[in-house]
Amino acid sequence: MGELYDRMARDLKLRNVAERTVERYLKCCCDFVRYSRKSPLELGEAALKEYLAQLQANGASPEKLKMYVAALKFLYGTTLRRPEVMAAIPFPRVPKSLPVILSGSEMVRLFEALDSTKHRAVVLTTYGTGLRISEVCSLEVGDIHSRRGLIHVRDGKRGRDRYVMLPPRVLLALRTYWKEERPTGPALFAGQQPGTCIAPETVRRALHEAVQKSGLNKRVTPHLLRHTFATHLLELGTDLRTIQVLLGHGSIRTTERYTHIRADKLRRTTSPVEVIGTEKGRRALG
Repeated sequence: MGELYDRMARDLKLRNVAERTVERYLKCCCDFVRYSRKSPLELGEAALKEYLAQLQANGASPEKLKMYVAALKFLYGTTLRRPEVMAAIPFPRVPKSLPVILSGSEMVRLFEALDSTKHRAVVLTTYGTGLRISEVCSLEVGDIHSRRGLIHVRDGKRGRDRYVMLPPRVLLALRTYWKEERPTGPALFAGQQPGTCIAPETVRRALHEAVQKSGLNKRVTPHLLRHTFATHLLELGTDLRTIQVLLGHGSIRTTERYTHIRADKLRRTTSPVEVIGTEKGRRALG
């Protein structure tokens, strides 16, 4: 795409779009250009519909099609300033299915199968707080407020900050990891290169290995841990509004309209990580 690629990348970054989304949008548009063998400036609605139909015929999932439509809408609507080209192309309907979650006993098996202290701390933090894996990986040492019992999530999805509780069990795991590895940079979970943080893909691989070792017959991803966290909170009696704040769901207006949770209430919320493996946890979570 040449110059157009650079313009779109600039427009995405000016909108403060997440780095991973920037990469995906640019890839989608590059795929479209390679397929069409023409500049997007020369193509219109018919060419776009033909390309999307080809993706669908080749077995693209509704989620994948939605990503391509979003990327192309941004390209034509923002970078090229021709929103009319994509106006008649709707987002595909994505079926909403209930996620598979892990029981409390399955979570215990998963934790026990993690050999690395760092990976165990990352996974325990992910499940114990419900953070997105990108949010966990980018945590800095200064974001952990042990005395207040809170974690400061900076620049989360849509650029929003929020607080989540810091469960004592997670804090203990973090302290154990800290004593063993002593990371030197600002990143709480350092990457292999100096000044970097652990990559989400590294966590996914660690989870995959732990699942195989534990014998769990489920596909476990970092996002599944987030779903499990929310479901377990519901089963433990936590109200939906508190869960919405902890997960950082919805627009800021929606959050302000329906939910106003103070930091002290977040601090008093019991994380499911505190009860798994106990009698209470077995009765409530299985």
